[in-house]
Amino acid sequence: MTAAEINRTILAVWRIEQPRLVTGLSRLLRDVPLAEDLSQEALVAALEHWPASGLPEKPGAWLMAVAKRRALDHLRRRRMLAEKHDVIARDMAQEQQAMPDPDSALDDDIGDELLRLIFTACHPLLSREARAALALRMICGLTTEEIARAFLVPEATVAQRIVRAKRTLSVSGLAYETPRRDQLSERLGSVLEVVYLIFNEGYTAARGEEWLRPQLCNEALRMGRVLTQIAPQEGEAHGLLALMELNASRTASRTDAAGDPILLMDQNRARWDQLQIRRGMLALSRARELGGGGFYVLQAAIVACHAQARKAEETDWRRIAGLYADLAGLVASPVIELNRAVAVAMAEGPGEGLAIVDRLTHEPALKSYHLLPCVRGDLLQRLGRHEEARAAFEAAAELAGNQREQLLMRRRAAEAGAAMPS
Repeated sequence: MTAAEINRTILAVWRIEQPRLVTGLSRLLRDVPLAEDLSQEALVAALEHWPASGLPEKPGAWLMAVAKRRALDHLRRRRMLAEKHDVIARDMAQEQQAMPDPDSALDDDIGDELLRLIFTACHPLLSREARAALALRMICGLTTEEIARAFLVPEATVAQRIVRAKRTLSVSGLAYETPRRDQLSERLGSVLEVVYLIFNEGYTAARGEEWLRPQLCNEALRMGRVLTQIAPQEGEAHGLLALMELNASRTASRTDAAGDPILLMDQNRARWDQLQIRRGMLALSRARELGGGGFYVLQAAIVACHAQARKAEETDWRRIAGLYADLAGLVASPVIELNRAVAVAMAEGPGEGLAIVDRLTHEPALKSYHLLPCVRGDLLQRLGRHEEARAAFEAAAELAGNQREQLLMRRRAAEAGAAMPS
């Protein structure tokens, strides 16, 4: 393998192992920011050693061992005198000597540990935006650039939020623990948002060579199921679970054999997971029983319209457009308005949808959002304006961060060009 291929392999392994490193170290150190820093140091060590020595048999155990050694050195350098820290250092020294395999040490409670970490990051002392950014950085291992794309804000803004949040956690000495029942509600909304964004990154990766990151979708689904047990009377928790289950039911049909994206209207619906659809519909029904009509419940209702349509042409686009209008009334977002434009175009015609899209072209938040020119290109092509459609798809390809999406946009640009009169 070339040096570049080796580095890509190391980064892929670390991205999978990082949540387990952070949760395991946080449990030992009771210091979330320090745990995240040490996981980064383990990555640097891997980049230095693995190209020469080769990938270890158990890369997760190797990374954890390095991180624990660095943690032990850190504690010794600071000569901590507090009894609590002495106990932690002795425990870590004993664990280091035994060299436990993290695969066996963490499997039993990794889900609870991840949620505990998210609840810590979502402490009320932090701003709502900082909570999500910090958790996505530590839990997903997303870069500041990827998080910025998720929030449609400048990268520097996200970096500042993360630095300030980590500083607040360190200075405040906040406990690494799930809040008590009476503290749950003040953090739950932010926790739901983080789990939602983790799922979204897995469902459509912002960067990289692959369009899907299934391990993130599965992790978010599992945490969503746990959250409905922690907060069984919260309609939005059930709504989020319904949204994720229904979206995930389409996974097998979303890519072809080469891993390239297949758009919703072209998917083979026979490959949709009917058991997962039933689970999603049950969760949506429970959310409605609890009076849920919030952000996640409305989105789940939209996805349910697709799940219940046996054929693409049977989709109730007018209902979907109405649900997006309700969602826009609840949360002012240009992305929601762009999605509404797609539904309006399907229900009333591409011209009606294009009028909405054109009003969004000057939205600052959508300046670098590749799906805006993508949707515009699709509507222009349906209207027979192929030259404009080609230009829109080419612009979308330039903005897309995911390589699979770039290829899709370029293919659609070529198709629009081919349809132009000679």
